[in-house]
Amino acid sequence: MGKGRLEAFSDGVLAIIITIMVLELKVPHEASWEALSHLAPVFLSYVLSFVYVGIYWNNHHHMLHAAKSVNGAVLWANMFLLFWLSLIPFVTAWMGENHFAQVPVICYGVVLVMNSIAYLILMKLLIKLHGENSVLARAVGSDTKGKISTGIYAAAIVVSFIHSWIAFGMYFIVALIWLIPDTRIERRLAEGSGDQQVN
Repeated sequence: MGKGRLEAFSDGVLAIIITIMVLELKVPHEASWEALSHLAPVFLSYVLSFVYVGIYWNNHHHMLHAAKSVNGAVLWANMFLLFWLSLIPFVTAWMGENHFAQVPVICYGVVLVMNSIAYLILMKLLIKLHGENSVLARAVGSDTKGKISTGIYAAAIVVSFIHSWIAFGMYFIVALIWLIPDTRIERRLAEGSGDQQVN
């Protein structure tokens, strides 16, 4: 099957997720810096989650760009990923409005872990569909970065039971790691284009 509808649907869902998150930012009732400062945890949660949604959109776009087609298993795996991504606005608002209390921070971490696992499942199914010698398979390799990220999320959940702010900091560190552009797929696609021109 072609991948166009999957990409369009995914882009639409991610756009809605961001819209829901920004609608959770309530305007202060007073025109003062003090009133604005009370919204700092909510805004900080929003910024982190916006970055995460952006990271997933970016990587999802690159991954599907390297794919030539999809099948039923890929469609369901993509829906599984979108389900967990759609929970980000809920845990974001809950964490921010409760000033990074323990339980919301733990739940935020659980959602991040499940997003990471769902993305891994989608990637594995696409590689299985296209073969171990495909551009995507060669670009991803052992996916050390993804595995480390999932490990940090899991560790942060444990740390949340001790100090929720440290756990939040760990989530922030993973986001910073992924903000550095991952050019593996772009490089492989460029190499493939170069090979085709030579041939």
